[in-house]
Amino acid sequence: MNADAIATLQQQVIAALGAVPDETRRLFHGRGRRWPGLEHVTVDWLQGVLLVALFREPEAAELAMLKQMLTALSQTAEWRHSQAHSLLLQHRYRLDSSTEWLLGDEVDEWLISEDGLRFKLDLGKKQNTGLFLDMRYGRRWVRDQAAGKRVLNLFAYTCGFSVAALAGGAEQVVNLDMAKAALNRGRENHRLNQQDLSQVSFLGHELFKSWSKVKKYGPYDLIIIDPPSFQKGSFALTKDYQKILRRLPDLLTAQGVVLACINDPAIGPDFLIEGMASEAPSLTFERRLENQPEFADIDPDAGLKALVFKHTPLVVASPGA
Repeated sequence: MNADAIATLQQQVIAALGAVPDETRRLFHGRGRRWPGLEHVTVDWLQGVLLVALFREPEAAELAMLKQMLTALSQTAEWRHSQAHSLLLQHRYRLDSSTEWLLGDEVDEWLISEDGLRFKLDLGKKQNTGLFLDMRYGRRWVRDQAAGKRVLNLFAYTCGFSVAALAGGAEQVVNLDMAKAALNRGRENHRLNQQDLSQVSFLGHELFKSWSKVKKYGPYDLIIIDPPSFQKGSFALTKDYQKILRRLPDLLTAQGVVLACINDPAIGPDFLIEGMASEAPSLTFERRLENQPEFADIDPDAGLKALVFKHTPLVVASPGA
C-alpha cells in the first residue's frame, strides 16, 4: 500500500462520497483485486458512518499515510455533502479485529437501512457488524420468493434473511444458529421492522445435533444455507457442507427451493453443483444469483456464490403402468 495506492483509494472514496447512496453500501472493494496494492482494503458506507477495514497488517509508514489521507478526506466538500460524521478504521488482521475511531463520538450500535428494511449494527466491538453487505441481492431474492412460504434459515446469524422473508409475506420462518447472542439481535431486527414474532422461531443449537428439531418444524418451501467458511469446532465448509445437502430432500416440500451459498473465494460454484448432484440428486440447479456491482471481482468465481436449486422428486411408476 504505497503512496500511489493510497492516492487511488482517496480518489475512489471521494468520488463515491460525492454521490453517496441513501442506504448502506460498500463504497470500495479492494478484495476484488481490481486495484493493485489495495487488495486488503474495504470501505463501507453505513449512513453517516464510514468504516474502513484492513485485512492485512500494513507497514507503520503505510498506516501513517493512510490515517493522514483519511483525516484529509474528512475535510473535503464531498465528505460534507455526504453528511458523514464518523470515521472508523478496523484492523481485521488482529485477533480482536480492533477498531479506531478517527472521527466522531464512539457508539456501540448503529441503525442502517437496506431495501427499506432496518437493521441494527455493532460498531467497533466485533469482527463483523451484523449484516453482510454482499448478500443484499440474496435477501432481496428471498423477499421476492417468500410469499405464503415456510422458510428454514440455517446459520441465521442476525436473521437478515428472516427479516427479508417476513417482509415478503412468509407464513413462518425458522432461524437456526448456535450463537444465541446473534439470534437475540435477530429478534431486535424483526422488532425494528414491526414484524410479528409469533411467525418466527429461533433455535440456538448446533445444526448437526439438531436435525430432529429442524425437521419437526418442516416441511419447508424454502431453505437458505449461508454458512461461514470455517467455524472452529462446528463447521468446515469442504468437510461438512455435504452433510447438510444430503438432508435437504427430507426437509423440503415436493416443489421446495434451496438457496445455497459459499463465500470462500477459493471455492467455486461447481463445489455446490456437483455436491448437490451427488448428495441430493432430486434437487436440480436452476441459477446463480447475480452479484452486486460494488463487489466486482477479477475472478467471478471468487465472489459470493448464491445458487438456487429446485426440488423435483423422482416419480416412480407403479407396476403395470
